[in-house]
Amino acid sequence: MISRDPKQLFIEARSGSRVALARLLTYVESGGALHRQTVAEAYQSTSPYVIGITGPPGAGKSTLTDRLIGEALSVGGFDGQHPFETIAILAVDPTSPFTGGAILGDRVRMQEHATDDRVFIRSMATRGHLGGLSLAVPDAIRVLGAVGFSVVLVETVGVGQMEVEIASAADTTIVVTIPGAGDSMQANKAGLLEVADLFVVNKADRPDVASVRRDLEQMLDLGGERAWRPTITDTVATDGRGLSELWSAITAHRLFIERDDTFMERRRMRTRVELQRVLSAVVANRVRELANGEAYEAQVARLVSGECDPYTAADVLLQS
Repeated sequence: MISRDPKQLFIEARSGSRVALARLLTYVESGGALHRQTVAEAYQSTSPYVIGITGPPGAGKSTLTDRLIGEALSVGGFDGQHPFETIAILAVDPTSPFTGGAILGDRVRMQEHATDDRVFIRSMATRGHLGGLSLAVPDAIRVLGAVGFSVVLVETVGVGQMEVEIASAADTTIVVTIPGAGDSMQANKAGLLEVADLFVVNKADRPDVASVRRDLEQMLDLGGERAWRPTITDTVATDGRGLSELWSAITAHRLFIERDDTFMERRRMRTRVELQRVLSAVVANRVRELANGEAYEAQVARLVSGECDPYTAADVLLQS
């Protein structure tokens, strides 16, 4: 019978038990005491290298991710000599309105590696717990690193604020767009420029690829000078065109941030943001607790009667 103790589950997961790993990730998604214990165990290990993949719905991110997995497993890892033994994928799916869980659309589309023992695919959804996906994803990444995955791909559902936050938690962030994106591309330029390390123009067998590349180049020019200028790669994920060039671009970016001494600084900044999000979530949870019960109702009554103002009432509740 599978254990419920996070320490034991980590031991089993490191020995290859995918069931134990799945339970640890469920703890991360669900919140509560077991979540805290799981994260505490995971943070004793090194974080893996994270590749974030984001872009508008319909850009072919899942197919691109599926093909990229095969490329990473075959070409010899980042050094070109030692292939990855395992790769993990976190597919951030929409939340089902019926179960509260992930809809699992990405795993349906990742057919080529869905049954590959070297590949672990997990779909994630908010499930409404403390902090939501913005905390669950970094915690899940830590868990995957703690059980032996050296590289994790995180694919998000779109380019909204939450997806930008998740993508910005990556070491290398890939923004996928397609010809004909039009107004949706324009609307997301600011967010794209902030998080992108690499741009991919997928479905490059369509017309207007040159105009998309031109728009991206102009956007980068307007963004001013930066130490790393994001590269732009054309791909056709359905038949694998451009995937070797994309993996080379990912490797080049990794080498750049390591040689430029920005790797650890980026991770330090990421950790600062993560701690701030955790702190905000904990405080928000405490506020929700304070907003229930007799003490809160007593302050509401004082406000209604004009005995005090809202700020004084809030101070009283916080001091309690």
